[in-house]
Amino acid sequence: MAQYILTYADTVAALSWRDAVEALRQGHLRPRPEIGDLLLGLPTGVLLNRAAFIEGLGYAVKAETVMQGNAARGLPTVQGAVLLYTPDTGTLRAVIESRLVTEYKTAGDSLLGAQLLARRDSRHLVIVGAGVMAACLARAYAALFPDLDRVSIWARRPEQAKALVARLELPGGVSLRTTADLQAALADADIISSATMAKEPVVPGEWVRAGTHVDLVGAYLPGMREADDRLMAAASVYVDHRDTTRAIGEIARPVASGAVAADYVLGDLYDLAGMSGPARGSAEEITVFKNGGGAHLDLMIAAYIAEVHADRRRPEAGAESPSL
Repeated sequence: MAQYILTYADTVAALSWRDAVEALRQGHLRPRPEIGDLLLGLPTGVLLNRAAFIEGLGYAVKAETVMQGNAARGLPTVQGAVLLYTPDTGTLRAVIESRLVTEYKTAGDSLLGAQLLARRDSRHLVIVGAGVMAACLARAYAALFPDLDRVSIWARRPEQAKALVARLELPGGVSLRTTADLQAALADADIISSATMAKEPVVPGEWVRAGTHVDLVGAYLPGMREADDRLMAAASVYVDHRDTTRAIGEIARPVASGAVAADYVLGDLYDLAGMSGPARGSAEEITVFKNGGGAHLDLMIAAYIAEVHADRRRPEAGAESPSL
């Protein structure tokens, strides 16, 4: 089988948020994955390897370096690639720049959760945080929620939110603005998507109105969380994968504090993906989705990206592509 190196710059324009989310939906109709992680190096510079196998879909390894001093050098903090292998022969199918996979995996994971849990008539999205993922989330939500007409962005550093709004383009009819009053914005939101590095809650339950869907993207370690105990106790809580989110502070700390029962998580995407309609029980229900971002999602999106690339090449059978 042909092997390709797929870069962000050469591939991103061919991808679709709708198709990426559908690839994740279809991936969750397959058997549950096998997952393994390996972390090596110093606190200031680590190599993170995340691997997954899904029967019928294949194998993937995402290998990334995370270098804290790179920003000062004008270099990306995170760099790496995803190696995608076929399910039958184990042939190396493609090497894909990890940034491409991570962006579509992370935002697509949140969008699949929102399609299953948020109100379809949601009009106002509030994004907490103004990093790279905030831009991806804004584009993805605007593409897949047809009634969305407002996106508000809040960040601890207002200049960061203003810079994001200045460079971000959304479809016509969707207004984009910054907000300095987080409490007022959350109280008016239909969907809240939080993508921060917070160690303590930035989305208090008392600021969230009935009927809101809360998408928690940022926390990924035991010492991190974005939502407080009050919100987790009041909401119907779902996760993308029980195994990859169990130890995250967002999920574990409300249990440790006694705010919720040990079995308060109602389900994950493997429980939800096959449903024919929304999982929320009523328009007044508050739903929470914890995006954990496991390696199985990298595999699903890498397989989607490789298929898009293959489709682009089929009319040009003689075309050359960077080989391994």
